[in-house]
Amino acid sequence: MDFINYLERLKIIPFLKKWKLLGIVLGSIDILAIALAFQCAFYLNYHAEVDFFFLKSRTLKLFILILPFWLAILYLIQVAEIPRTKRYSVLFYQYFQSTILVITLLLIFYFTFKLYLISRLFLIELALFGLLFLFLVRSLEYKVFKIYRAKGYNFINVVLIADDSSIPFIESLISNKEWGYRIIAIFTGSDKIKEKYEKAIILLPDEYLAVLNDLMEVDIIDEVIYFKTKVIPSEVRSTVRSCEELGVVFSLNYTDQNNKLTNAIKTIIGNQKFLTFINIPHNSFALAIKKIMDIGVSFLMIICLSPFLLVISILLKTTSKGPIIFKQSRVGLRGRQFSLYKFRTMIVNAEELKKELETENEMDGPVFKIKDDPRVTNIGKFLRRTGLDELPQLFNILKGEMSLIGPRPPLPSETQQYKRWQLRRLSVKPGLSCFWQIKPDRNNIKFEKWMELDLAYIDNWSLRLDFIILLKTIRTVFQRTGL
Repeated sequence: MDFINYLERLKIIPFLKKWKLLGIVLGSIDILAIALAFQCAFYLNYHAEVDFFFLKSRTLKLFILILPFWLAILYLIQVAEIPRTKRYSVLFYQYFQSTILVITLLLIFYFTFKLYLISRLFLIELALFGLLFLFLVRSLEYKVFKIYRAKGYNFINVVLIADDSSIPFIESLISNKEWGYRIIAIFTGSDKIKEKYEKAIILLPDEYLAVLNDLMEVDIIDEVIYFKTKVIPSEVRSTVRSCEELGVVFSLNYTDQNNKLTNAIKTIIGNQKFLTFINIPHNSFALAIKKIMDIGVSFLMIICLSPFLLVISILLKTTSKGPIIFKQSRVGLRGRQFSLYKFRTMIVNAEELKKELETENEMDGPVFKIKDDPRVTNIGKFLRRTGLDELPQLFNILKGEMSLIGPRPPLPSETQQYKRWQLRRLSVKPGLSCFWQIKPDRNNIKFEKWMELDLAYIDNWSLRLDFIILLKTIRTVFQRTGL
């Protein structure tokens, strides 16, 4: 498809990839598709009054009211993200399901808020136009993403535990590059697999399966796939334990005869069915709301706080030398590194002076922190006490690298010193605030206790918990207990 090459030549795709803006672009396109559905339904019913739906207060209010719910429904039935191996017929059926839910929701709003001045025919036409435009947009994006993934973007790193029966599946992952699966290694005792793939893929014998533990620690592994005709329970149990410990997704190929062995989530890759063990809370609706809240709240906060951000930027620029924004490499979901943004709170050569101050470190474990750090500027001390130095991370959230609430993103040097059980905190997106961040005496908390707090957050996650932490974070800012 020349379109992708054209975007490459214009450096649009590298720009979107570098700044991780694809999620924002796709979400914006969904919003535009819904707005277009509003406009078409409005034109058919009210074009004699005004030309555009947003010029009529009733339809504008309905648009503002229904938009977040419509987006939440799309996330809930898992059609908001670009699929990898889904058939177009399945995609259409899912959008049809979303349309039924949207029509139901519109009718509930209609009778609850007594919107009798709005035509019920308009509501039905709105939902049908929404189905048409959203499906057409997603189908086009799906086609574009196939080519995008075939070029090596947006891939998933997988490790296979396989035998002879898995060869067609392995071949499908390799030949269908547009699915975006990258095979890192295969554990197998199959001579056929060795003969066919030993020059292209790292192959390890079955008896070396224990090596998988080390491989998941040193490499970025998104998923382990178990694909054997004869399932060996001891292998599955040990692999599941390893994946749970590190927060890696585990999928077991299954047939209809054994699909009642577990309550794991059922997934499909190509034409193969899998039981997928996701080792973090997996409430689809709650996760959809969390994602919408991350994007919506961060966007609104950036707009509302923009004058305040400007004032801080001017103060930093006029009171000390150096850039306004300090960018630092941090570790995110499953070990992927990204640039974290903060307002600069230290002098320019702070990193060089760190070695001289290591003996004064007041934190145990791999974390470095001094209460009265001489490298911190006067403005920086205030920003740290209030937590305002973290505000630029709203842009990290908007880019999809972070969440509002989640374990704080560690430095690469810190994760290298993690114990094995501590690596599971990388199984979710890092956050702007979490349990440790809201503790008034957080600098006195031992490192292992900090890690336990993060894992407790992962194991007990809920929207209610996120809301409580968010409120306590706001209180921390006003009480200035950041140090």
